[in-house]
Amino acid sequence: MQIRMLDTELIPQVMAVMAKGVPFIRVRTESDYWLYATLFASTCPVALAEGEVVGAVIAMRSQETPQDVYIQDVITHPHLRRQGVAGMLIASLTERAAAWGCQRVWLTSEPDNDAAHASWIALGFRNRPGDRTEHGVEVVNDFKGPGKDRAVYQLDI
Repeated sequence: MQIRMLDTELIPQVMAVMAKGVPFIRVRTESDYWLYATLFASTCPVALAEGEVVGAVIAMRSQETPQDVYIQDVITHPHLRRQGVAGMLIASLTERAAAWGCQRVWLTSEPDNDAAHASWIALGFRNRPGDRTEHGVEVVNDFKGPGKDRAVYQLDI
């Protein structure tokens, strides 16, 4: 398994793998992935097996709070789930963030995404307190706008 940073050549493969995350991951436009590869590549590790993309993280360091890195999407190809791919990707991201002096990596998830919840906890993230508990997960009401309730997870570096 090779971990490298997203570049424009990998965009079609990353989009194809992201499509396997529906309904919890929404594939963005090719222009969005160009933006990630061009402006945020150092926080977007991609896992390759035999030259094919098998996992990816789309993340960005906050310009407003530079000690924070926010993860937008994490995907592992369904055939390779539970084999450590997401852990390698998150480790790559947190190593980079730590080198910059960042203090936390955080993300949000749909409250009913049980597999993601289990993954985040296994990878050392903690579910931050919310407004209510749903499916055993703390949920913040309207976190990403009206009606967009999210579970919020944080990994301290």
